[in-house]
Amino acid sequence: MGISRLGFIVGLIWFMAMDWQVLCMAQSNVHHYNFVLQQAQFTRLCETKTMLTVNGSFPGPTIHARRGDTIYVNVHNEGEYGVTIHWHGVKQPRNPWSDGPENVTQCPIQPGKNFTYEVILSDEEGTLWWHAHSDWTRATVHGAIVISPANGTTYPFPAPYAEQTIIIGSWFKGDVKAVIDEALATGGTPNISNSLTINGQPGDLYPCSEENTYRLNVNSGRTYLLRVINAVMNEEQFFGIAGHSLTVVGQDAAYIKPITTNYIMITPGQTMDILVTANQPPSYYYIASHSFADGPLAPYDKTTTTAIFQYNGNYSRPSSIPLPVLPIFNDTAAADNYTSRVRGLASSDHPVNVPQTVNRSLYITVSLNFLPCTEATCINSTRFAASMNNVSFQFQPIDILQAYYRSINGVFDADFPSEPLKYFNFTGNVTGINVATGRATKVTMLNYGEAVEIVFQGTNLLDAVNHPIHLHGFSFYLVGHGKGNFNNETDPKSYNLIDPPEINTVALPRSGWAAIRFVANNPGKGVVHPLSLGKALKLGHGHCSHREERQNKVTKYAPSSGVPAVLLLVLCNIASEANACLIKI
Repeated sequence: MGISRLGFIVGLIWFMAMDWQVLCMAQSNVHHYNFVLQQAQFTRLCETKTMLTVNGSFPGPTIHARRGDTIYVNVHNEGEYGVTIHWHGVKQPRNPWSDGPENVTQCPIQPGKNFTYEVILSDEEGTLWWHAHSDWTRATVHGAIVISPANGTTYPFPAPYAEQTIIIGSWFKGDVKAVIDEALATGGTPNISNSLTINGQPGDLYPCSEENTYRLNVNSGRTYLLRVINAVMNEEQFFGIAGHSLTVVGQDAAYIKPITTNYIMITPGQTMDILVTANQPPSYYYIASHSFADGPLAPYDKTTTTAIFQYNGNYSRPSSIPLPVLPIFNDTAAADNYTSRVRGLASSDHPVNVPQTVNRSLYITVSLNFLPCTEATCINSTRFAASMNNVSFQFQPIDILQAYYRSINGVFDADFPSEPLKYFNFTGNVTGINVATGRATKVTMLNYGEAVEIVFQGTNLLDAVNHPIHLHGFSFYLVGHGKGNFNNETDPKSYNLIDPPEINTVALPRSGWAAIRFVANNPGKGVVHPLSLGKALKLGHGHCSHREERQNKVTKYAPSSGVPAVLLLVLCNIASEANACLIKI
């Protein structure tokens, strides 16, 4: 009888487990993708070159999933150097090993090796993207992540007739790795791109490009959802469609209150979901994008990329195609006006849960600095560097996350300053201020569950430019931003704590500040870094202990001893990324 009863209990447990598994599978799905990093030939701007791609395409393949799904991506590296892939905007709850920053959460995937990423979606819904997180490889290795509403739910707006991904990118005639290697060798800034692109094509305004200009075919009267991604290496973008209004309904895979506008300002790393109705006389209309660059000295790509918004039907092709009226390249007011209109949807289905009070506050300056340059290839005695609170990131021979979880001493110091060590008029006349910085690997330990506020402060050291800043492992609420120096007594009074946008990438204004809030509830991970003026993250190909094959599920979770912690790791780096800083959380 005991055996019979035991068999009944085992059978019941098995039945309940299978029933639970079926229920979970009904609620979310698992997807599998194979990415092959390989060289491929492309011809643009009258010249042919070989470059690193995923599966031979530029941009790379689009990942499709639904909210709450899990995605496994097996990355095979058939290239010539180590590369990692980052899933930009995916929170990856308790799964830092698959986040992707090279030498931070993992070592690079070496040539001839493969690594399977587990990409865990949680509450993201909308558009995100993936990209290489090694040197400037992301210029050619990137693609979209389209996250549809969960089964049984729908958009908080009328369903569109169709949708299309629009990726704005950069094109370099030369090898992008050579571009960054030269900057590292000389201590200077990287060369600017030769063109911008829309879905891999420069467009009609560039030589040898008209035949392959991207076309978006539309039917009169229909509404389309455009998923716009700024994958440009360095510059914010003004983007629009001639003769058509844009209704922006989402940003960084979270819904916002609809904004009707003739243009958007989208910073590198950001994504926006836009509704556009084909309500004009059937014809051709240019989709166009050009740089927003209000810094006085920083070089930028001065070209304009185009695609064609082309109506289906019988009509004569126009003799000339109209361009959208976009703000001029340095129209700071237009950029600010757009950014200030963005508000979270704050509905019952898509609430805003911004912390009303905070447990931890950090005030972080973002600066362009100098480090010594002593190599024979240096053009002078200094090289450009970026810093946060005057700390520029120092590479280590082991990935930082591994050092933390394995309690390996001597890899990082837990004393990153919570405020600048020296105060001055950050956005005023900085003549006479020492622009030198030092290198170190420093972190701040955040307690699990803490409500955190970070105020990023731009400075005028060497050059004042916008700094797009991205946070890995979390979305955050942009509660405030402004010009000049942050005032901790008066500026918080203007915070939006009702319906701030929930985003993962924010543009720190030139000579200004931005305040964000989030809850530190994802143990072990998260990254913040400016992305432009060479602002793309440079983590280098250091001598990292290779553990690409390791898929240790136990270490996905917090250490067993004590309360789980969240690392705030400063990774501001050297010459190649003049304004690139990264905070690893």
